[in-house]
Amino acid sequence: MTEQYDNTNSGAIFKNDKKETDSHPEYKGSINVEGKEFWASVWVNTSKAGKQYMSIKVTPKDAQQSAPTPQVNHVPNDGGMTDEDIPF
Repeated sequence: MTEQYDNTNSGAIFKNDKKETDSHPEYKGSINVEGKEFWASVWVNTSKAGKQYMSIKVTPKDAQQSAPTPQVNHVPNDGGMTDEDIPF
């Protein structure tokens, strides 16, 4: 019988090989918190006192990846004019 690994309340972070700008995180990965899955991003920073630290941001994996496209209802803005109102 094979025992299944329980990854609850744990995660893994890997070096971000696709970092292109300073705003991209140095490390990326995922973490499970109380059974919910999150993406994790880590930046290496330096405090004003010159001490290095890491800042972490987590976002739910089920969150929408991009902003929703706004729905636009096109209503012609003709000012209520008809063909008879046009002088030519």
